[in-house]
Amino acid sequence: MEIHVDTLQKALQINLDLRWYGTIAEIGAGQEVARWFFRAGGAAGTVAKSMSAYDMAVSDAVYGKSDRYVSKGRLQAMLDREFQLNLDRLSEERGDETAFFAFADTVVARSYRGGNECHGWMGVKFQAHPRDEPSQIVLHVRMLDNEAPQQQEALGVVGVNLLHAAFFQHHEPDRVIERLLDQLTTGRIEIDMIELKGIEFRAVDNRLMALKLVQVGLSGAAMFGADRQVLQPSEVLRKKAILVERGSFRPPTVVNIDMLEAAREKFEGDPAVAGRDVLMLTELTMANLRAGGDVVDRKDFLARADLLSACGMTVLISDFLAYHRLAAYLAWRTDGRIGMVMGVPSLLSLFDEAGHADLPGGILEGFGRLLKNDLRLFVYPMLRDGEVVTADTVTVGEELQPLYDYLNRRGSFVALDNYKPDYLPILSRDVLRRIPADDGTWEAQVPPEVCAVIKKRGFFGYPRGR
Repeated sequence: MEIHVDTLQKALQINLDLRWYGTIAEIGAGQEVARWFFRAGGAAGTVAKSMSAYDMAVSDAVYGKSDRYVSKGRLQAMLDREFQLNLDRLSEERGDETAFFAFADTVVARSYRGGNECHGWMGVKFQAHPRDEPSQIVLHVRMLDNEAPQQQEALGVVGVNLLHAAFFQHHEPDRVIERLLDQLTTGRIEIDMIELKGIEFRAVDNRLMALKLVQVGLSGAAMFGADRQVLQPSEVLRKKAILVERGSFRPPTVVNIDMLEAAREKFEGDPAVAGRDVLMLTELTMANLRAGGDVVDRKDFLARADLLSACGMTVLISDFLAYHRLAAYLAWRTDGRIGMVMGVPSLLSLFDEAGHADLPGGILEGFGRLLKNDLRLFVYPMLRDGEVVTADTVTVGEELQPLYDYLNRRGSFVALDNYKPDYLPILSRDVLRRIPADDGTWEAQVPPEVCAVIKKRGFFGYPRGR
């Protein structure tokens, strides 16, 4: 099989390059990464030690106690200890010509009983040059094969890809991500978080790396927090009640914030939400970021990301154009209630049958998928010809009105009557048009923190010297 040839070639190239020398430590699913290096031959030039601490007591004795063994914290403890041991034991003898590394993974593959989530954390801490400060790449993987042996094989290939990319492509972070799937497919492996840090990656913005994961299809979604740090979605979403607003946020306006706050007030009144932590998400879709083209303007993306961070928002980047795909993604990761916040125009777009053409059951299947698990749409009103249009007063096509009325009566649509009337005339496109012009009316139409960042950073054409 070609998979063995190419992955073996990568392992052999590393083995024959005398610069890198270190440790491979793996918990769960076997010695899948180390195996490639021993199979390739010449591993004595690369592997100072390989180990597997399966027993929890043994693992705790080596790396310290942990509440969760398949976690970023456990992975970091593994990387830090093994890297430091290499420095302590080998630096004096060979530190002048050797760049040390520690590779680690902690994973749970398919169990004999099945049904468990198959995922893990993987990372490498390494010196790009002898005596250098360390750099590090950490990622979260999900194994999608149905059988444990295939999951183990895929895990081993990703590990070799990660080491090879770290050693030979660390100066091109985008290439690091592109190389992770060599000899694999997105049907076998998902990578929904990657974090690069250290001296080699000091100029890297990990939000762009999150965007890249979704761009290349390694994950359907990626996430980062208000502190600009990338997040692992399953850990953040787990057991939360989730309220999500999709938008362009170019820029975020007071309307965007009021939509979320008004929806939250209603959402928290739901008995099913009582006692749950509520996570509010702002979602940017790849379709919106591409704006009809193939290329994402990274500067524009980071401007929007910075402004949402200024508002204290957690950001989800997704490749889910259809709302029901976003709903399915969230529902798989939480058992809490899910609410989606949208304006009347977005609700009307859901009643465009062409938007459901890819589903065998058409619009009925689309709404069935979207609204299962009691998901609700929290609908902010709009102005039309000077009149306020709400979820209770809007009309759709004559043949679809009975469907609309049924869904509204069953409580699937929640009309947000606790909105601020003064905000209804505000439109993002008008704000965007006014920012570069000599027209200060936009300043009151965005949150104060957004206004401050736009002026300071010169976003969206704002003249910095004004």
